[in-house]
Amino acid sequence: MPAGTLYRGREGMWSWVAHRVTGVLIFFFLFVHVLDTSLVRVSPEAYDAVVATYKNPLVALMEYGLVAAILFHALNGLRVVAVDFWSKGARYQKQMLWTVMAIWVVLMAGALYPVLGHAASEVFGS
Repeated sequence: MPAGTLYRGREGMWSWVAHRVTGVLIFFFLFVHVLDTSLVRVSPEAYDAVVATYKNPLVALMEYGLVAAILFHALNGLRVVAVDFWSKGARYQKQMLWTVMAIWVVLMAGALYPVLGHAASEVFGS
């Protein structure tokens, strides 16, 4: 390939990949959520059995991952809108990405106890 045509894998590429991956993960969650919720019309007992399997610490970790995916996807989506519609957006896209990451870390720290608190008390005792 000619020089200068290979993408070097900087922040922009990784945010692009993470945005697509989180979007796919959120889609699959919504698909499963619609399926398990629709069980209530087929068999309330089957629905109750499925929901009972969700009450374990592993699923709580998966819920925390879902929160992480949704928060990143939303914040990065706002950054993408700013890059696309703000005349100086492309110039500041790297700084905006690091701002998004900082906000994401703060929000994820704030979500730690509300999402994982019950699972931690179940595993380690109250």
